[in-house]
Amino acid sequence: MTEPRPRRVPRQARAREKLARVLEAADRLLAEEGVEALTTTRVAAAAGVSVGALYQYLPDRDAITEALADGYLARLEDLMTAFAEQAAKETWDDPVGLLVDAFAGLYRAEPGFRALWLGRGLTEATREADVAHKRVMATGVHRVLVAQRLLRDDEAAATACRTAFLAADAVIQEAFRADPEGAAELLDPLKAMLRAYLERLV
Repeated sequence: MTEPRPRRVPRQARAREKLARVLEAADRLLAEEGVEALTTTRVAAAAGVSVGALYQYLPDRDAITEALADGYLARLEDLMTAFAEQAAKETWDDPVGLLVDAFAGLYRAEPGFRALWLGRGLTEATREADVAHKRVMATGVHRVLVAQRLLRDDEAAATACRTAFLAADAVIQEAFRADPEGAAELLDPLKAMLRAYLERLV
């Protein structure tokens, strides 16, 4: 596995706040100008910190993009966890539509995420993190559908959910590559396809 790039984790609240400010500035630059803008000099200037202060935690562009990617993936996983918890308390008429719309909404609201994931800025470490992330998300889909009493809590259902998630992930990325709002001509058929697949599994 590739070693994480950040040199150390800030322990003091002031240092954590500074790093958060740096990542917010990097996210804005990424969204507005693309990954090429993520030099330590540009990011430090945008965040109002010295290059030396930035270099302690994020020594180069790869470290910056990897830190941003970690944040984006964590937000996606947190959203899936929230849905899994909510699914245990409610009954949904259309879990497929609910999940696709929610995650398309996050793509829509995160231009930096789109710029990184749909561009050419991913590092080897980020690609490895994405592999693990996809497994977490597929497990979340399985948890949701088990909680909704639509699928069994077994290996076959887990594999089916992983297959469905990987297909959905690919189509959603293409939908946002075609249109920053998400191409409806791809998202709507995706929902229909996943609903038919779920109906067959049920």
